[in-house]
Amino acid sequence: MNELEELRLRISEFARQRDWDQFHSPKNLAMALIVEAAELVEQFQWLKQSESRALSGDKLEAVEQELADILVYLVRIADQLDIDLLAVTHRKIKSNEAKYPADKVRGSSKKYTEYQ
Repeated sequence: MNELEELRLRISEFARQRDWDQFHSPKNLAMALIVEAAELVEQFQWLKQSESRALSGDKLEAVEQELADILVYLVRIADQLDIDLLAVTHRKIKSNEAKYPADKVRGSSKKYTEYQ
């Protein structure tokens, strides 16, 4: 069993013990994930790019907490839909490699539709 599967089981058990499955529909979990993503963005609001790379202790801790919340909801959504996050992520990376060949896009932030 890999660490992601162990995490999925732990999160699932946490929700089960609290009778939260009734609230954890994919729709509700997706909405909660977006709320947490917004809270992550809030931590970076108005920072310069250089500041966002050198967060202070308290700010870094807040970012860690938001990232953890996002991961919990992401894993929970995948669990509810029986999606293997590692497998679909590997497929997505392979797809992105085809869309964004390194020799064509190196140093560019353009979307793949802008250079094909």
